[in-house]
Amino acid sequence: MSANLVALWYLAASVCFILALKGLSSPETARRGNAFGIAGMTIAVVTTLAIVAKGRIDLILVAMVIGGTVGAIVSRRVQMTQMPELVAAMHSLVGMAAVLIAVAVVNNPGAFGEHDPLPRGNRLELFIGSFVGAITFSGSVIAFGKLAGLGKKFRLFSSAPVVFRGQHALNLVLAIAMIGFGCAFFLAGGKAWTPFLVMLGIAFVLGVLIIIPIGGADMPVVISMLNSYSVWAAAGIGFSLNNTMLIIAGSLVGSSGAILSYIMCKAMNRSFFSVILGGFGAAEGAVAADSSQKTVRSGSAEDAAFLLANAESVVIVPGYGLAVARAQHAVKEMAAKLIAKGISVRYAIHPVAGRMPGHMNVLLAEAEVPYDQVLEMEDINGEFGTTDVALILGANDVVNPLAHEKGSPIYGMPIIEANKARTVLVNKRSMAAGYAGLDNPLFYMDKTMMVFGDAKKVVEDMVKALD
Repeated sequence: MSANLVALWYLAASVCFILALKGLSSPETARRGNAFGIAGMTIAVVTTLAIVAKGRIDLILVAMVIGGTVGAIVSRRVQMTQMPELVAAMHSLVGMAAVLIAVAVVNNPGAFGEHDPLPRGNRLELFIGSFVGAITFSGSVIAFGKLAGLGKKFRLFSSAPVVFRGQHALNLVLAIAMIGFGCAFFLAGGKAWTPFLVMLGIAFVLGVLIIIPIGGADMPVVISMLNSYSVWAAAGIGFSLNNTMLIIAGSLVGSSGAILSYIMCKAMNRSFFSVILGGFGAAEGAVAADSSQKTVRSGSAEDAAFLLANAESVVIVPGYGLAVARAQHAVKEMAAKLIAKGISVRYAIHPVAGRMPGHMNVLLAEAEVPYDQVLEMEDINGEFGTTDVALILGANDVVNPLAHEKGSPIYGMPIIEANKARTVLVNKRSMAAGYAGLDNPLFYMDKTMMVFGDAKKVVEDMVKALD
C-alpha cells in the first residue's frame, strides 16, 4: 500500500474518531458515536495490517484472535457495577503497551525503520512515552484494586487514603531521579539500557505512590486522568514509530480525557494540577463523624410509597447502590406509575455519581428512561427547595452536607442538595459509611426517613404499594 493511500485511510479513521467523540457527548447520539468509533478503529487496524503485510502478519493475527476472544468473554461477563475497575484495567494495558513498544524500539531500532543508534529526537519521544506509560500502568493497577474493593486483602488498595510522613518529598526525589536517568538515556550514544531501565523502574514505583494517597471519593477523577495519561503515552510512541494514526488518536483521546478531568475537578472543587501531580484527596487528620449515639427514623416501602403518591413533585437521586442492585428498570416502572398519577418526576445526576463519569446516565439509558427527565446537578439543585420528596437510592457521598463544613475531607465538593427538599427518603442496605468513609448528617434529619434493604426489592415493593 502506497504512503499516500495509507495517509488517506488514516485520515478517514481520524474523521471517524472525531465524529465518535462528538456523538458520545450526548445520550441521544451515543449509539451513533459508538458506531463511528468502531468504524474508525476497523479502518485503522486493517490499514496497519496492510502496512506490515510483508512481515510476520501471522503472529499479529494470532495475537488479535487471542486478545479479541479474551475481550469478548470479559465484556459478556462483566457487570455494570464492575465497569469502573474494568476501565482502570484497560488503561493499565495501554500504558504497558507503550512501555513494551519503547523497549522494543530501544532494543532493535531497525525493525521499526529507525536509525541505529537512535537519534536524539527519538530518544526524547521514547523517554517521555515510556515513563508516562509506566506511571499509567502501575497507577491504574492501584486504581483497579481500590475500585474492586481489594483493600481488605492488601492495604495499598484501600479506598481510604494511604499516607505516610515524607510522602510528597519522596515523590519529588523519585521524580527528579526519574528525569535524571531519562536525561542520561537521552544524552547517551549507545543503547544505554541501564539508565533507561532504571528510569522505567522508578516510574513504576512513582505510579503506585501517586495513586495510593487518593481517597475513594476521588477515584472517578483518577480514572479519567489515567485515561488521558495512557493515550498521551501512546501518542508519544507514535512519534517514534512515525505512525500518524497513533499520534492523532492519542491526541484526541488524551485531550478529551484531560478536559473531562478538568470538568470533574470543578464539579468536586479539586485542583486540576493536584490531580495531575497526584496525592490529592482527604485532608490529613480528618475523621469521619461518629454515628454511634445518633438515631434515625426508618419506615417501610409502603410508607415511602404513601409519601410519594401524595407528592406533587419527586426528584430521584440514583447512586452506586442502585447499580449494585440493578434496580434501574424497577425505578423506571415506579416513575411511570407516579407520572400516571400526575406527579412530576425527574432524576438528579451528580457528575461523579457511582464509580466513574456517566455511570448513572448509562444505567438509566439502559432502562430507557426519557432523556428529558434526567437533569445534571447544576440544572436541578436550585429546584430542591420546592420539591416535595427527594428519593435517594443508594447514593451517599454525593448528597452529603458535610461538603459544606470546613475541615471535612470532602469540603468544597459540590453536592446534590437533596437535603433542601421538604421530605427526604433514603434507601440503603445499612447505615454503613459511603465510599469516602464518611458518615452522612442527612440521614439523621427530622424530615428524613430511611428505608433499609436491597434497592431493587424496596422499589418493587413501592411499585406494588402504588397499585
